[in-house]
Parts: sequence; structure tokens; C-alpha cells
Amino acid sequence: MPKPRRAVLHRLPMRHPGDTAAIEALIEAGRLDPANLIAILGKTEGNGCVNDFTRAYAVQSLQMMLARRIGAEAAAQVAMVMSGGTEGGLSPHFLLLSVEPGEVANPAGALAIGTAFTRDFAPEEIGRMPQVEAVAAAVRTAMAEAGIAGASDVHYVQVKCPLLTSERMEAAAARGATVATGDTYASMGLSRGASALGVALALGEIDGVSPEEIGQDWAKHSAVASASAGVELERCEVIILGNSPDWAGDLAIAHAVMQDAIDLPAIHRALASVGLPTEHGQLAPVAAQRLVAVLAKAEPSSNGRIRGQRHIMWDDSDINATRHARALVGGVIAGAVGRTDIFVSGGAEHQGPDGGGPVAVIARRAP
Repeated sequence: MPKPRRAVLHRLPMRHPGDTAAIEALIEAGRLDPANLIAILGKTEGNGCVNDFTRAYAVQSLQMMLARRIGAEAAAQVAMVMSGGTEGGLSPHFLLLSVEPGEVANPAGALAIGTAFTRDFAPEEIGRMPQVEAVAAAVRTAMAEAGIAGASDVHYVQVKCPLLTSERMEAAAARGATVATGDTYASMGLSRGASALGVALALGEIDGVSPEEIGQDWAKHSAVASASAGVELERCEVIILGNSPDWAGDLAIAHAVMQDAIDLPAIHRALASVGLPTEHGQLAPVAAQRLVAVLAKAEPSSNGRIRGQRHIMWDDSDINATRHARALVGGVIAGAVGRTDIFVSGGAEHQGPDGGGPVAVIARRAP
């Protein structure tokens, strides 16, 4: 029988969006074979909005670095998800996901990873049903690639999706096509929402989607989707993380759903589900060394309230609402786990309930 696969995850600091030094040092030390990389997630220090070019800068730097080592064609097959915005105390960092040959499969279930890419979308397809359907198909492909048996074994689905720029809207108009919105910023939410509904559809979390529900019906959402929109691509890149007894290694993943931005018990549930105990509301010192990564979504509640109290995230004309939300949720999670290099992505349309969002924890199982 073929040897099982083993997922490996490295969390590395980022001095600036184009900084690949820590990754290259890992390669030079023989601790990372770049040929085994299948995905890189990054938190960059931009504004996370339409004009956040730190994402494109980071992707360009990563692709150039990998092209020198494994060739441009192989580098293009590495899914790269850069999420802009490290407001508050969040620390810029990379999460490198690679797959290597393992020795013995873990019957308790080990971290399993699968990736897939959609085709490029025409501007008029972004935030609409073609995107929902294409993402759903890509999720099924990534799930099959990972060998994850069922939807209940999937704990996090990261989608990097495109957005509408003025140039893309003009190109559509020149062909007589209409786009989902004339607002470039609003297109980010629609693209994220369509991607999340695609995840929910593929995993059976919802029975179906109609065009008018995208960006409107918040009751329809995924408990495991995390979508991030950017100007640096025209397709969707999908990364599935789950557990499988066919994979080797001691890494495992679990998730919970935050019902609002200060839902600390949900974070505790996610930690406990992957075997990390808490003491007095914080990750126990004995478990801190086994924590590998935390990934979460953040979104201001649409009704302008958190547990009945008014918030001003939507009313601040100087700081975008998603930037407030990342800082708030990032602070809550950081207080629970004692780290600030956590992957908190803003804009949670159809990703968890209104004002909340999924939170996933990757950790090493106790020996």
C-alpha cells in the first residue's frame, strides 16, 4: 500500500509584505522542501480594502522566490491567500502548508489538506451564481483530493476570490454586460458571500442558493467558510482543511462558530475540541506549545449592536468597519491564546451568523 500523506504547517513572521527571508531561511536549513508546498496563507499589514496592494506585493514576492527554486509553473500551482489588515495587535505572518510522505496513518485522524482552483471569472460573474457554482465544484474537488470522507470532517475552507475594479467594470460595459454592483468595495462583500455560499452548498450546509439571496439572506451561511477578496486574481483559490484517518502526523484541526464578535466561549470550545485546555479563560501553559495556528472570520453585526449595546463600526468614516472588526476579534482571540500571530480575516458575509464567524484551531495532539 502507498504511504499515507502528512500535512506540515510552518508559522513564520513577516517583516513587511514582500519579506520572504524567513521562508528562504527555512528552505536553506533543510526544514522545508518548496516542492512540497501546496498553499501559503498570509496576514499582511495593508488596509484590507480594494486598494490594498500589500496582498499583490506579497503574492508577487512569494511567486518570484518560489519560481527561482521550483520553477514558475510549479510556483503557480501553490495556492496563495493573502488577507490584508493587521489592525490592533495582530502580527503580520505567513502560514505555510505542505504535504509530505508519512509513515503510519493516524487512526485518531490527522490534518488533511486539499486545494483546487476555479477558472477565471468574467467581471459580470463575480458575486453571482456562476461564482457560487464554480466554488462549490472546486470545494468538492479539493475535498476529494484531500481524501476527506465527509463534510463533518471539514473544519475550515479558505477561499481567495476576486473583486471588481473600475477597469474590470469598464471591460464588462464595453461588451454590453452588467456587473453585480458599481461599487468596488461592495463587490468584495458580494464575492466573499458568493464564495461562502458555494462552500455551504458543496458541504450540504444549505439546500440551494438563489441569486437574490447572495449578500442578503444572512440565515444562509457556512460554519467553516472563510473568504478573502483581492485585486490580485481573477479566479478563486480553495484550500480545505480537515481531519482524516488516512493521513499521518500529529496535527489536527477543530472549529467552532462565534455567534458575535466577543464570543469567547466559542474560542474555548474550538481549543477544547482539539485537546487544548484553558485555565481561567486562557490557554493553559502546558498546552500553549502545541498550538500551531488560529484562523477566524470577523464581521460587524449588520444591526449595529453587540448583545444589545450599540457599536459604531459602520458609522466611522475614517476607519473601515472590517478593520474595526479584525482588531476587536483579534484582541478577543489573542487574549485567549496568548499570541498575536493569528489569522483573522475581515468580511464574514455568509460565513457564520450575522456579526459572528467561524474560528478554527490547528494543534499538535498530546503525546
